[in-house]
Amino acid sequence: MEHEVSVVSARSVHRALDPARYEVVPMAIDRNGLWADAETAHRVLAESTDRADGVVAFEGSSRLDRRLLDVDFDVAFPVLHGPYGEDGTIQGLFEILDIPFVGCDTAASALCMDKIFCKRAIAQAGLPTPSWVEVDRRSWSEQREDIESRCLELGLPLFVKPARLGSSVGISKVKAPSDLARAVDCALGHGRRAVVEKGIDAREIEVAVLGNDSPRASIPGEVVPGNEFYDYADKYLDSTCELLAPAPLDDDVTRRVQALAVEVFRLLGCAGMARVDLFLERDGGGLWVNEANSIPGFTSISMYPRLWGLSGLDYPTLMDELVRYALER
Repeated sequence: MEHEVSVVSARSVHRALDPARYEVVPMAIDRNGLWADAETAHRVLAESTDRADGVVAFEGSSRLDRRLLDVDFDVAFPVLHGPYGEDGTIQGLFEILDIPFVGCDTAASALCMDKIFCKRAIAQAGLPTPSWVEVDRRSWSEQREDIESRCLELGLPLFVKPARLGSSVGISKVKAPSDLARAVDCALGHGRRAVVEKGIDAREIEVAVLGNDSPRASIPGEVVPGNEFYDYADKYLDSTCELLAPAPLDDDVTRRVQALAVEVFRLLGCAGMARVDLFLERDGGGLWVNEANSIPGFTSISMYPRLWGLSGLDYPTLMDELVRYALER
């Protein structure tokens, strides 16, 4: 499902790039990891739908687009959500080929993508993140009762997530003990590791961060889910959620949110861009770190470009900044 979101995001980025400044060479990868030919890539990028469920399937034919080896590119702009695009894989390829690219490097991309490793780093640094239990397929098959007991000790509700996916794919909210096993099975169906996290009664705050050595934070936004939580359908299909931008926060909370987002960005070694997602407790105003997204959504309704637009950077200028930071790094 993240494949379709990637296509829609790429179309938005393409429309925002100034044709007078950039010669765009589109490349497309199908759901099976095969790279499409140049004609297919152009066609996919030129289609107009901005809905993930309206993306027309296409097929690639090659293990790698030879143009990466044969053409002298100035910069690559990976708009690939999920495994093999957001996890450091494509970033490592660009580093091997010595092609400058937008966004985080290989190590930071891998760290942000893996919810377990990311939470370990955040917790070790002393930053607040919801308590969690780590699960893998072997331990789940051999120690299910013990793992269920440890998870339920966190208190309900719980959120069960695949360790290395985005766009809320495979995530379940558990409100009753009887639902836990099914949720873990679902998450482990998307990968060999999962995280079971304590639910926080909180507002969902998102901050767009931009820069390299001196990153800066946008004004915060707030997600008000239309479903049980901010799931894939709520993000890309139903449009029932509310995206409040700017978030209705007082000045002091806004400064705290921005400072924590920049701290997380630096802690995880991010560069260029990332969207940092936080929880703001409804009672007491405590802040918790949820996660960092090294390739945030770039669809027409995505928070990252929207927040920068409200912070003074329109979409084309944001693209210019991201390219500049890639070349600078």
